[in-house]
Amino acid sequence: MIIKKSNVLLIVCAFICVAIVGIISCNSGTQSTGDRKAAIAEYMANGKALSKQYCQSCHMYPEPGLLNQDKWLVVLPEMGLRLGIKQHKEQDYTNTIDPSDFTPPSAAAMSAVEWQNILNYYLSKAPINLPEQKRNIAIDRQLPFFKVQKPASIFNGKQVLSSFVKIDNTVNPARVFVANAQAHKLYLLTPQLKIVDSVETEGPVVDMLFNNNQIFVTTIGKTLGANADKIGTVTELSINNGKIISGKVPLFNNLARPVQLLTADLNNDNKQDYLICEFGNMNGELVWMENKGPGNFIKHVISSRPGATKAYFDYRKNPLAPDIWVLFAQAREGIYHFINNGKGSFTEKQVLGFPPIYGSSSFDMVDMDNDGDKDIIYTCGDNGNASLSLKPYHGLYIYLNDGRDNFKQRYFYPVNGCYKAIAKDFDGDNKIDIATVSLFTDAAQPAEGFVYFKNTGNLTFKPYALPPKVRFERAVTMDAGDIDADGKTDLIIGNNYFENGPFGYYNVTEPLFFTLKNTAKNK
Repeated sequence: MIIKKSNVLLIVCAFICVAIVGIISCNSGTQSTGDRKAAIAEYMANGKALSKQYCQSCHMYPEPGLLNQDKWLVVLPEMGLRLGIKQHKEQDYTNTIDPSDFTPPSAAAMSAVEWQNILNYYLSKAPINLPEQKRNIAIDRQLPFFKVQKPASIFNGKQVLSSFVKIDNTVNPARVFVANAQAHKLYLLTPQLKIVDSVETEGPVVDMLFNNNQIFVTTIGKTLGANADKIGTVTELSINNGKIISGKVPLFNNLARPVQLLTADLNNDNKQDYLICEFGNMNGELVWMENKGPGNFIKHVISSRPGATKAYFDYRKNPLAPDIWVLFAQAREGIYHFINNGKGSFTEKQVLGFPPIYGSSSFDMVDMDNDGDKDIIYTCGDNGNASLSLKPYHGLYIYLNDGRDNFKQRYFYPVNGCYKAIAKDFDGDNKIDIATVSLFTDAAQPAEGFVYFKNTGNLTFKPYALPPKVRFERAVTMDAGDIDADGKTDLIIGNNYFENGPFGYYNVTEPLFFTLKNTAKNK
C-alpha cells in the first residue's frame, strides 16, 4: 500500500490531536474550553521538560524544529528504544535498531504517559516541512583555475565507489593512491594517472599513514556501511620497484570500524605510538597504542565514546607529548580537546557541541584570520540514518578562535550532505580557500558534489563548482597535494556514482576518481 505524503501529515496531525485530547479526557473528565487549553499547555510543558531531561542523557538536545513531523515519527521510536521503551500504543520499537549493535535497557526510563507527552511535544512543535536553504551567494558553475583530468577508461563504471584517495608527496615524483571500495583494491598510480600496481585489501581502505618510509593502510571492515563488526585492520605496505607488497600480519586488528591512524610519541618515552579513531557504530573508541618495543603494544582507551572520525595533534603546550583534537560524529557529537599530561594521560574538554541530527562529517584546524591562532573548519551532512532528508543547516561552518581556544561561529554556507573540507591557499593570494565534497546532495543541485570557496577577504567567499558538462554528483573522499611538482596544490576526488541512484542516467558511466589540476597564474 502506498500512502501519499499529504496523507501521512494528516495522520500525524490527527495522531497529535487524538493523543492529547485522549489523555485529557481520561484524566480530567468534563472540562471547560479554558480548562482544556490549560491542560494541553501543561502536558506540552511536561513533554518539553521530560525531553530536556532524558534526551540530553546521550547527546546534545535536538530542538523539534530540526526535523519535520514525518521524520520525527521515524526517529522518536529509536530514541524510545534507547530509553527502554520497547512498545508504545501497539507500535513495536524493537526493530528500529539492529539488535547485534544495541541491547535496550531492561526497564523503561519513564511511564507510557510521560513518553506520550514527549511525542506530543515534538510532533506538535515540528514543522510540516523544513525551510529551504538560504544562500546569499549562488554557486557559480565554472572553475576559476582548476582543470578536470579524468583517468583511463578502465576506471569507468556504472557503479563506482572510491573510499580513499591520496597524493603522496613524501616522495618525488609524487605517488597517487586510489581505493576501490567495491573491489577491495588499492591502486598505485603515477602523476599521469597511469597504473603502476594494485593490491587486494581486507576491506575498503579509508586511511593511509606515511611515516619515515613506512606506509600503513587502514581498512574499515568488509563494508563502509554502519555495523557492529570489529574486523578493521591496520597493515603495513611496502613498495619495491613499483610493486606493492602487503604485510602478512596486521599491525592492529579486531578494530571497530577504524577510520584514521596517526603516529606520535604520546608519553615522551622516545618511542612512536599510534592513535586510532575507531568510529564503530553504537560502540566505538578513541585509543592509543603504547609502543613497548618491536611488535609489542599496550592499548589505552582515551574515550569510549563512538564516532571518532578525525583527529589532529597539537604540540603548542608540549612539543614532546602532544594534545589531541578530535571530532566525534556519533552520540554526543562535537569537537573535543584532550589535554596530555605529558605521560599519555588525557583530560577531556568539549570545545563545540552539535545536535545528533546535524550529521557531523569532518573538521580542519587552520588560521583563517591571520591572528596566529588556529580556527575550526567544520562540515555536517552525514545523512544515512533515520532522519534522511534535505536539511538547511547542512554545510560549511567556520568557528574563529578568540586566542584562548574558545570558538564562535562566524561563517556558514549551506551545502546539502557536506562531507569533507580541505582548507588551503590554492591560488597563492595569501588567503585560505576551502574545497568541499558532499555525499548526500540534492538531486536537483548536482553542483553541491564539489564546491570551491575562493576567499575574497574578511570571511567572505565566492563559491564555484564543476561545469554542468562534467558529470559528478557526490563523494566521500578528497585529498590535496602537488601531483605534478609545479608548486601548486592540486585536488583528487573519489567518485560515488550508482546509475540506479537518485542521479542515475541511462547507460552512463563515470570514473572512479578524477583530479583537478591547479592552473592558477599567480604561483
